[in-house]
Order: sequence, then C-alpha cells, then structure tokens
Amino acid sequence: MPHILIVDDEPNVASALALLLQRAGYQTTLAHDGRAALAALAVATCDLVLLDLNLGDPVFDGIGVCRAIRARPDYLPVIMVTVRDSSIDKVIGLEIGADDYLTKPFDERELLARIRSTLRTVAAASQNRQTTLLRIDDRLRIDAQRRRVYYDGVEVPLAPREFDLLLYLATNAGRPFGRAMLLDQVWGWDYAGDTRTVDKHIAELRRKIEGDPGNPHYILTVRGVGYAFCDW
Repeated sequence: MPHILIVDDEPNVASALALLLQRAGYQTTLAHDGRAALAALAVATCDLVLLDLNLGDPVFDGIGVCRAIRARPDYLPVIMVTVRDSSIDKVIGLEIGADDYLTKPFDERELLARIRSTLRTVAAASQNRQTTLLRIDDRLRIDAQRRRVYYDGVEVPLAPREFDLLLYLATNAGRPFGRAMLLDQVWGWDYAGDTRTVDKHIAELRRKIEGDPGNPHYILTVRGVGYAFCDW
C-alpha cells in the first residue's frame, strides 16, 4: 500500500484528499505546514508527496519544501496541487523538482491517474537502473542511482522528467522512439498527452548537455520517427 504525504494548510482540503486516497487504497499522512511536512518525512517512509504551493510560510512554502525534498539522497516524487495556475508558477514548480503540477479545482479521477502515473514512472526508472553509472563518453556521465548528470565534470541540473527522458533514451541507445511512445514510456500517461511536451523537454536537454544544441551530438532527431540517443 503506497504511503502518500498530503501537505496542505487547509485542514478540510487535506482531510478530503486523505479520504479520497484512502478509498483508492493508499495510506496517508497529513501535514498542514512545511515544517510539519519535513518533520513527518524525517520519521516516516513515504512513496509520494502531494504538496500545496501556498503554505503561509515564506521559508517553508511549497517551493522551500520541494527544494528540501530534492536535497535528500533518496528520490521522493512530488506532485504540486495548488490554485496557482499561471505558466510561470508551473515552470518554477517543475524546475525546482516537482514531478507533476495539478491546479485546483481538479477532477478526482485525474488526480488519481496522475498519482498512479508518477508512482509507475518512478518504479520503472528504478528498475531501469541496472547500471548505476553510464559513462557515455569522456564528457557526459549519468549517475542513475543518484539521478545526477555530469558534463565535463560539472553537474548539470535537470528537472525530474528531463532526467527520466535522458536516462530512458541513453539506456536504449541507438533505438529511435516516436513522441507518443516517449510519452507513454517516460511520462506514463494513461491519456493522450500533447506531443509538443516531448519536443520541449528534448530542446531543454540539448541546451543543457550539448556543446552545440543546434547540431546535437547525443540526442539525435530521426526524421519521420522522433528521437534517438547516439550509438557509436
């Protein structure tokens, strides 16, 4: 039974979420502020965090809590659930390490689908880590166990989904993947996602790990198919 930490400063909302998740077969723990959330994570083993962005604490708001979670040595998936629906808020949430971002009000079925998808993606990534360290060449290194990437010996900060996409492509080097296949295998969506999401993540990865993003060396475009990682 997966254990989910619900972090929301509105007790009624947190209780309603807990009831929904318990009915769906999850174990839950509630925290109504950022400090309580981090305290709960210090003593309990959780599989996922549902995190409100607005927690009323300028230091331990949703962003501060997410950053603290990402500083942990183990990987704990985070879904932000918030009323803040601007594109800037979403970008910030994903850039600091959230695995997904869902705005209130939301459909209960969509929330449950996203939880299942995130848990499945993290589990699949864990299974794919048969090789702890992938040394692509003298410049690029992927530490699958610690979810870190190094280029020329310097760590490259990647958003969680960017790392999942890079690891999936790298562990399947030489095999071309269509955008829909990458959505299914990396995002794990049960519904039809916008394939432009894949293009945006590829562009970000190229910007971060390619010496010349316009002439990629690692992540190649396969005309008429999609993308493939180099296979020398």
